[in-house]
Amino acid sequence: MAMKRCPNGHYYDSSQHVSCPYCGVQIGGADMRGGGAFGGPPDDVTVKLSQEPPAPKAPALDDMKTIKKRDDELKTIGKAQSMMGFRPLAGWLVCIDGPDKGSDYRIYYERNFIGRAPNMDIAIKKDSGISRVNHAVISYDPKNKVFKLSEGDGRSMLYVNGDSGEAPIKLKRGDIIQTADTKLMFIPCCGEWFSW
Repeated sequence: MAMKRCPNGHYYDSSQHVSCPYCGVQIGGADMRGGGAFGGPPDDVTVKLSQEPPAPKAPALDDMKTIKKRDDELKTIGKAQSMMGFRPLAGWLVCIDGPDKGSDYRIYYERNFIGRAPNMDIAIKKDSGISRVNHAVISYDPKNKVFKLSEGDGRSMLYVNGDSGEAPIKLKRGDIIQTADTKLMFIPCCGEWFSW
């Protein structure tokens, strides 16, 4: 292993890299040798490392803002998330019966899509009777402080405490939601008593 030092002071293995892997400076040619111009040892001298070289520099803040703006243009976010900077937790669903028994699922402010696909807000992965996407929707309305359950594109019926009811169905603490082979207990975090 032949350790070299770039003009910025980074050490790297020149047998594996033709330029500094940390800052990208090309090393080579007579103008880069000798070390005097950069205050370090000559490039062709092997140097023992006393510590790990510094990590690559993070992108400048302006670059981060540009990347963030591009990400935001690709997705729609709820009002609560845009105002608070994150998607606040509103409650949970706990699987009390079915293939995913013992699993819990977070419910966030506004609309939460239920399905088997991993990109669903509430992904109930093992119950084949639940549609992959948009089987149902559970939402928390922060203005009126109520939870509602609505049917989506799923074929399996939705029952709350054994009744099918008219959608959307208002939920209250301890309600049991059943669809396909899955039973879920509803546990709110937000409501009249608390809200973010």
